[in-house]
Amino acid sequence: MLAACGDDAEQGAEVTLLTHDSFSLPDSVFDAFRRETGLTLKVVKSGDAGQLASTVSLTPGSPKADAVFGIDNTFASRPIQAGALEPYASPLAANGAADFAIPDSNNELTAVDRGDVCLNVDESWYSARGQEPPKSLRDLRDPKYASESVLLDPGTSSPGMSFLLSTIGAFANGWQDYWKTVTAGGASIVSGWEIAYNQKFSAGEGKGDKPIVLSYASSPAATPGTSALLDSCFRQVEYIGVLKGTKNPSGARKLVDFMLGPDVQAALPSAMYVYPVQKGTPLPDGWQQRAPVPPWTVSLPPAYIAQNREKWLEQWREAVGR
Repeated sequence: MLAACGDDAEQGAEVTLLTHDSFSLPDSVFDAFRRETGLTLKVVKSGDAGQLASTVSLTPGSPKADAVFGIDNTFASRPIQAGALEPYASPLAANGAADFAIPDSNNELTAVDRGDVCLNVDESWYSARGQEPPKSLRDLRDPKYASESVLLDPGTSSPGMSFLLSTIGAFANGWQDYWKTVTAGGASIVSGWEIAYNQKFSAGEGKGDKPIVLSYASSPAATPGTSALLDSCFRQVEYIGVLKGTKNPSGARKLVDFMLGPDVQAALPSAMYVYPVQKGTPLPDGWQQRAPVPPWTVSLPPAYIAQNREKWLEQWREAVGR
């Protein structure tokens, strides 16, 4: 009897979710989770998705939470190989999430949302100055556009890693020269999306001085006067997983199921400007027009990324002088 009660709402009535700094859902969703499960959701944020993956991978069996959300397909192999996640196949995954499962995995991670990492442009900034904005990621080789850009460090940021992979896919053996040219032209590189978009980007909350930023194809749905360069995109999928060693595995599994349910899936576009993975989930009015899905994206298997990540990062650091 004691063992049966030890990991659910009877002790603590709380489940803790470790996630990235950009995680955001409305209070009504948290309330729905409490009503459905009897558990309170506690959210602990831990940097960008790259830092999140590192934190989880370094603490297998001694987790800082019950579940983790926000590890994406560019970092997914790391915590799986570290043995930091407990397999769990949600019965709801068959309605869409299973289509984005990590190849050759054992249900350690379950897809929750998808998005496309692309360069975003503040068209209003260029219009106010009577200037033409860039049309392609290739235009950043021009020092004018390079100096107006803020990009992300692929070693600390999952969107940053996604864009690095985009350049590898777009330029093949010439991707290092691309980065040398862009950084020599004056591009800024920061550690995470929050700094880039909300502090440095001219259309972001901080009204910075950079009209070109690395973000998502869906970001213009939330930021009028901006657009995404759809030739520069990498398909990113975010996952949730049960942390091995959690004291509340039952609560963690309930949270996985809930993240695939209609409350969360319908809230994702407006709350975090990503597409839900579950089929039939309604999108906000006009969202598909303001946040179009790119006709083509770079896509690489997570295992292939894991095999080459450190080499690519070393080559990237050499290219940008870090």
